[in-house]
Amino acid sequence: MKSLFSGDAFAVIHVKNFRFYLSYRIFMTMASLMQSVIVGWQVYELSHNVLWLGFIGLVEVIPQVSISLFAGHYIDLWNRKKIIKYTTLILVLGSIILLIYSANAAYFSEKYGILPVFFTIFLTGLARGILGPAQVALMGQLIPRNLYANAATWNSANWQVAAVMGPAIGGLVYGFWGIVPAYSLVFALYTLSFFMIMLIKSGRHDVIETSEGVFTRIRSGISFVFKTPELLGAFTLDMFAVLFGGAVAMLPVFASDILHAGPQGLGLLRACPAIGATIMAFVLMFRPPMRETGKVLFISVVGFGLCMIGFGLSKSFILSGVLLIFSGAFDNVSVVIRGTILQLFTPDDMRGRVASVNSIFIGSSNELGAFESGVAATLMGLVPSVVFGGIMTLAVVFTTIKVNKPLRKLSLKDKM
Repeated sequence: MKSLFSGDAFAVIHVKNFRFYLSYRIFMTMASLMQSVIVGWQVYELSHNVLWLGFIGLVEVIPQVSISLFAGHYIDLWNRKKIIKYTTLILVLGSIILLIYSANAAYFSEKYGILPVFFTIFLTGLARGILGPAQVALMGQLIPRNLYANAATWNSANWQVAAVMGPAIGGLVYGFWGIVPAYSLVFALYTLSFFMIMLIKSGRHDVIETSEGVFTRIRSGISFVFKTPELLGAFTLDMFAVLFGGAVAMLPVFASDILHAGPQGLGLLRACPAIGATIMAFVLMFRPPMRETGKVLFISVVGFGLCMIGFGLSKSFILSGVLLIFSGAFDNVSVVIRGTILQLFTPDDMRGRVASVNSIFIGSSNELGAFESGVAATLMGLVPSVVFGGIMTLAVVFTTIKVNKPLRKLSLKDKM
């Protein structure tokens, strides 16, 4: 059995702490995406307003962006494992609020409307603003440098497997058994993730004393990103591609009004990008994008944009699912490349701050993209807004190709 998992593709799996880290990530990601599917359907069912779906993203991104840079500062000074452990408890609390609210929805919705749902989304954004850079920084200290690319691929594959299972299971449980069992499962998965992070032995990490002020250290992290064109280009490219090209926030509307698929269909559609990404992740384990990395990155984002245009025009559930699968495959190439660039180009004592900048560029773009999609769908109509977003993604790619020569010429093999 041991020989079955030998070879370069499985090298990082032999690191015990990294296995616990992957277990933590898969439970947390499943819970987060499951909750996202349930909340999206619940809000649309209560409001039948696409703009409210956009506000879900806005309410989540405001605390995430607000806290992320400060979080990065303290992540570089404090014990990263403890930061993740205590922040995960915020997600557990949020799942409890949703569970209690939904257990007596008639009473709470009459008294408070959907305010408790949006309060929980706010808490989720707060937690994500801390967890995003903390997880990246912790992963970097659990493994040796020569395994960064392998770890980024496994981390992405792990996330995508969770992204397949989470939305699909969430939609199915909600559709067949109701919202209370669905939120109960979210709570259980968040609790499991908390216990997984407890098992990681990250070594002693005392609080680091520094005479530099908070804002000075934050500026140094931002400055490092802007002085490193490979980092800046990869972050910017993904940010605008997701901002304009993501149609995930509108999937409840597509599933309900265009494809007539119900919550079960919504769960499957949400899982489709992750299916494609998972397949691609396993391909990248054996054929990592180490040569002509910049060229591969640009091609993958172009493919993503074209898939979004096709999805917007599709009226077939099967075709829509296939296009989402391909979009996930293209997107995962970008995710692995960006994750490897971040680890290779960033010193450990600055990894939290650089990861926090990445969190703002990439993490917030999902929520801002959700808000943008809601506003665009309200102003332009659902289908035109998605097609327009795909076209804008292509425009961003070709602009980046023109202005960022170091990223265009990048080959990660030369940096290992």
